[in-house]
Amino acid sequence: MALEKGPLLLLALGLGLAGAQKALEEVPVQPGFNAQKVEGRWLTLQLAANHADLVSPADPLRLALHSIRTRDGGDVDFVLFWKGEGVCKETNITVHPTQLQGQYQGSFEGGSMHVCFVSTDYSNLILYVRFEDAEITNLWVLLARRMLEDPKWLGRYLEYVEKFHLQKAPVFNIDGPCPPP
Repeated sequence: MALEKGPLLLLALGLGLAGAQKALEEVPVQPGFNAQKVEGRWLTLQLAANHADLVSPADPLRLALHSIRTRDGGDVDFVLFWKGEGVCKETNITVHPTQLQGQYQGSFEGGSMHVCFVSTDYSNLILYVRFEDAEITNLWVLLARRMLEDPKWLGRYLEYVEKFHLQKAPVFNIDGPCPPP
């Protein structure tokens, strides 16, 4: 009986992976992307995900993207801050270039991530991040150098939110760095 279910499980897994890969292939990437031009401070204007409960407004611990850095060899660092009651910690997540321009991969404890620089004029940026661990989480973020929503960029971003059936999530910006202990 267990042997009979084996091929069905493999087929279901294969179809699931094929569906996940198809969704990733649907994500566009900025033509001629230049990672060095996205270095620096960014503010999150909009955030959406495929899970409505991804970020709770009541959660006292906040995670926010602060800035983006590049390294020799093409790696990209995302500088994040965790902040909450009595907690302030800087975290760097490094992703590595793939064979496709504007796409990066990395790993974290228990999973992997794929980052696509979807669209940018280097003052505004639409970023797609896919986390894979026990489940797949798709994040879409609208970033800007200043806290000013450009209607053109907001419209582009909202098209992706609609196309991929995403849920808006609360946005947090944190002025870093953390004070010394």
